[in-house]
Amino acid sequence: MITVDHDSSVPPYEQVREQVRAQVEAGELRPGTKLPTVRRLATDLGLAANTVARAYRELERLGVIETRGRAGSVVSGDDVGRAARQAAHAYVEQQRALGIGPDEALDLVRRALG
Repeated sequence: MITVDHDSSVPPYEQVREQVRAQVEAGELRPGTKLPTVRRLATDLGLAANTVARAYRELERLGVIETRGRAGSVVSGDDVGRAARQAAHAYVEQQRALGIGPDEALDLVRRALG
């Protein structure tokens, strides 16, 4: 069940993304679970299709879901890969917030990996 608070300061695509991500992490959405189509979820939530599409693209980039063309979007089955991608995404966001550029951030990772 996904809901959107239209009065929230959090953009709707972020609300959708975070609710799906949280449901996957909590085990409420299991690997292989098919998600509603972009159009269907957008209609159900009263959002533009592009808003839901953006949330799905970000979830795919994070490794939480996979898009299989006409077969739709499903929850990814690779827990280790998903966790690693989420950690990388969190690292990138933190480095950006600190004002560290991509080259310096990669150098930091290389040094940490030793």
